[in-house]
Amino acid sequence: MTGQSDKYHRYGFYVDRRANKLEIKDAVEKTYNVTVTNVRTLNMPGKVKRRTTRAGVREGRIGKFKKAVVTLKENDTIDFYSAI
Repeated sequence: MTGQSDKYHRYGFYVDRRANKLEIKDAVEKTYNVTVTNVRTLNMPGKVKRRTTRAGVREGRIGKFKKAVVTLKENDTIDFYSAI
């Protein structure tokens, strides 16, 4: 994500699986004092969940965690290493 941070103002975060895009946007804006323009989410694969239907047994995967890619306003940046 470092290359995308410099060029496209995008940052990646691992977030709670139950968090939606609006909650992620609000949390990033409050924590880092920036303006978020876009949030993309991706559920990462986890355990298998099965359920029985009239058509038979269906199975799918439930994500263990969620990854969020946050795009910031043109001049905003997040400096993760300022406190070190």
